Amino acid sequence: MDKNQGYEIIQAVMLENGRGFALGHNPAAPSPYVTWACYDDKDGQRQYEWGHYGSDRAALEQDFAARVQEYQRLYNVDVKQVEAPGLYKYYSTQRPVDIGTFPKPPRNAPDEIVNYDQRVPVENGSFLAWGHLTYTRPLTKRQASDYELRPAPDNPDRPRSIREQMKTAA
Repeated sequence: MDKNQGYEIIQAVMLENGRGFALGHNPAAPSPYVTWACYDDKDGQRQYEWGHYGSDRAALEQDFAARVQEYQRLYNVDVKQVEAPGLYKYYSTQRPVDIGTFPKPPRNAPDEIVNYDQRVPVENGSFLAWGHLTYTRPLTKRQASDYELRPAPDNPDRPRSIREQMKTAA
């Protein structure tokens, strides 16, 4: 994930209007936790501003959530994407994960690459996979398709099943 001023970004929420908020951690800093407002500039580089610094992780996590909610309330925008290390999981169903068998988009290299010893059943036996990769940000449908990767059903960007929607509605 990204780094800014020595802080590793451990979570980010991007909103529909291109703005967002990030939570960072730097164990060597006097205030090891920070929340920032952020946006991606015209060159695609993430810019951070308006930091709130502190030493209590729980307090800064609350600040992070409150900043997102307040911004959504003021500007009437929805969450476009949540980013966190290992949040998006993709299964390699056709071959073991190796050089050239998975995408490496700019600013979204895999957080974890796991090869299984053989093709094994995953996701309660619903399909077989040779391994999996996790990413901080979601891959595009084209990236997943080009490399024959199958997104995990519980990825935040995946639509929920009808069964799950019915449970929530009941």
